[in-house]
Amino acid sequence: MKILEGFKNFIMRGNAVDLAVGVVIGAAFGSVVTALVKDLLTPFIGAIAKVPDFSVMSFTLNGSKFMYGELINTVISFLLITASIYFFVVMPMNMLNKKIHKGAQTPTTKKCPECQSDIPLAAKRCAHCTQVVA
Repeated sequence: MKILEGFKNFIMRGNAVDLAVGVVIGAAFGSVVTALVKDLLTPFIGAIAKVPDFSVMSFTLNGSKFMYGELINTVISFLLITASIYFFVVMPMNMLNKKIHKGAQTPTTKKCPECQSDIPLAAKRCAHCTQVVA
Protein backbone atom coordinates (compact mmCIF):
# COMPACT_ATOMS: atom_id res chain seq x y z
CA MET A 1 0.00 0.00 0.00
CA LYS A 2 3.00 2.30 0.43
CA ILE A 3 3.59 2.12 -3.35
CA LEU A 4 0.04 3.30 -4.03
CA GLU A 5 0.46 6.14 -1.54
CA GLY A 6 3.56 7.35 -3.40
CA PHE A 7 1.75 7.09 -6.72
CA LYS A 8 -1.20 9.06 -5.32
CA ASN A 9 1.18 11.78 -4.08
CA PHE A 10 2.85 11.90 -7.50
CA ILE A 11 -0.44 12.23 -9.38
CA MET A 12 -1.85 14.82 -6.99
CA ARG A 13 1.12 17.15 -7.35
CA GLY A 14 0.21 20.32 -9.21
CA ASN A 15 2.68 19.76 -12.04
CA ALA A 16 1.27 16.40 -13.13
CA VAL A 17 -2.33 17.62 -13.06
CA ASP A 18 -1.42 20.86 -14.87
CA LEU A 19 0.45 18.89 -17.52
CA ALA A 20 -2.47 16.51 -18.02
CA VAL A 21 -4.91 19.41 -18.39
CA GLY A 22 -2.54 21.13 -20.81
CA VAL A 23 -2.22 18.01 -22.97
CA VAL A 24 -6.00 17.53 -23.14
CA ILE A 25 -6.62 21.18 -23.97
CA GLY A 26 -3.79 21.09 -26.53
CA ALA A 27 -5.28 18.04 -28.25
CA ALA A 28 -8.72 19.67 -28.36
CA PHE A 29 -7.24 22.91 -29.68
CA GLY A 30 -5.25 20.96 -32.28
CA SER A 31 -8.42 19.37 -33.61
CA VAL A 32 -10.10 22.80 -33.82
CA VAL A 33 -7.16 24.27 -35.76
CA THR A 34 -7.00 21.21 -38.04
CA ALA A 35 -10.72 21.52 -38.77
CA LEU A 36 -10.32 25.24 -39.47
CA VAL A 37 -7.54 24.55 -41.97
CA LYS A 38 -9.13 21.46 -43.54
CA ASP A 39 -12.71 22.70 -43.76
CA LEU A 40 -12.27 26.43 -44.37
CA LEU A 41 -8.83 27.54 -45.46
CA THR A 42 -7.84 24.65 -47.75
CA PRO A 43 -11.10 24.79 -49.79
CA PHE A 44 -10.68 28.57 -50.01
CA ILE A 45 -7.18 28.17 -51.45
CA GLY A 46 -8.47 25.37 -53.69
CA ALA A 47 -11.13 27.73 -55.04
CA ILE A 48 -8.51 30.36 -55.80
CA ALA A 49 -5.85 27.99 -57.21
CA LYS A 50 -8.47 25.69 -58.81
CA VAL A 51 -6.52 22.69 -57.51
CA PRO A 52 -7.98 21.66 -54.13
CA ASP A 53 -5.91 18.49 -53.77
CA PHE A 54 -2.32 17.93 -54.88
CA SER A 55 -2.09 14.31 -53.68
CA VAL A 56 -2.55 12.84 -57.18
CA MET A 57 0.57 14.60 -58.48
CA SER A 58 3.50 12.24 -59.02
CA PHE A 59 6.25 11.23 -61.40
CA THR A 60 7.88 7.91 -62.21
CA LEU A 61 11.63 7.34 -62.39
CA ASN A 62 13.01 3.89 -63.25
CA GLY A 63 9.78 2.23 -62.19
CA SER A 64 9.59 4.04 -58.84
CA LYS A 65 6.63 6.34 -58.29
CA PHE A 66 7.34 9.58 -56.42
CA MET A 67 4.20 11.04 -54.85
CA TYR A 68 5.36 14.63 -54.39
CA GLY A 69 1.77 15.91 -54.33
CA GLU A 70 1.20 14.59 -50.82
CA LEU A 71 4.30 16.51 -49.69
CA ILE A 72 2.83 19.67 -51.23
CA ASN A 73 -0.46 19.03 -49.36
CA THR A 74 1.42 18.54 -46.09
CA VAL A 75 3.53 21.68 -46.53
CA ILE A 76 0.47 23.77 -47.40
CA SER A 77 -1.38 22.34 -44.40
CA PHE A 78 1.60 23.12 -42.12
CA LEU A 79 1.82 26.69 -43.39
CA LEU A 80 -1.92 27.20 -42.99
CA ILE A 81 -1.92 25.76 -39.47
CA THR A 82 1.02 27.90 -38.35
CA ALA A 83 -0.49 31.02 -39.94
CA SER A 84 -3.86 30.27 -38.32
CA ILE A 85 -2.30 29.86 -34.91
CA TYR A 86 -0.29 33.05 -35.34
CA PHE A 87 -3.13 35.25 -36.61
CA PHE A 88 -5.98 33.79 -34.52
CA VAL A 89 -4.15 33.00 -31.25
CA VAL A 90 -0.73 34.64 -30.91
CA MET A 91 -1.60 38.10 -32.26
CA PRO A 92 -4.81 38.48 -30.21
CA MET A 93 -3.00 37.26 -27.08
CA ASN A 94 -0.16 39.75 -27.69
CA MET A 95 -2.69 42.57 -28.09
CA LEU A 96 -4.48 41.47 -24.92
CA ASN A 97 -1.19 41.34 -23.00
CA LYS A 98 -0.30 44.85 -24.21
CA LYS A 99 -3.65 46.15 -22.98
CA ILE A 100 -3.28 44.40 -19.62
CA HIS A 101 0.34 45.44 -19.09
CA LYS A 102 -0.20 48.93 -20.49
CA GLY A 103 1.56 50.72 -17.64
CA ALA A 104 5.18 51.73 -17.99
CA GLN A 105 7.58 49.08 -16.80
CA THR A 106 10.14 50.33 -14.33
CA PRO A 107 13.62 49.69 -15.66
CA THR A 108 15.85 47.30 -13.75
CA THR A 109 19.03 47.99 -15.71
CA LYS A 110 21.00 50.91 -17.04
CA LYS A 111 23.63 51.31 -19.75
CA CYS A 112 27.30 51.44 -18.90
CA PRO A 113 28.62 54.77 -20.24
CA GLU A 114 31.85 53.13 -21.38
CA CYS A 115 30.88 49.82 -23.07
CA GLN A 116 27.08 50.32 -23.41
CA SER A 117 26.28 46.92 -21.84
CA ASP A 118 23.26 46.52 -19.55
CA ILE A 119 24.07 46.54 -15.84
CA PRO A 120 21.81 46.52 -12.75
CA LEU A 121 20.62 49.91 -11.50
CA ALA A 122 22.38 49.47 -8.16
CA ALA A 123 25.74 48.58 -9.75
CA LYS A 124 28.68 50.86 -8.96
CA ARG A 125 31.03 49.18 -11.40
CA CYS A 126 30.38 47.56 -14.78
CA ALA A 127 30.81 43.78 -14.73
CA HIS A 128 31.92 43.79 -18.37
CA CYS A 129 34.51 46.53 -18.59
CA THR A 130 35.02 47.32 -14.84
CA GLN A 131 34.35 51.02 -15.45
CA VAL A 132 33.16 52.89 -12.35
CA VAL A 133 29.54 53.93 -12.90
CA ALA A 134 28.05 56.94 -11.15
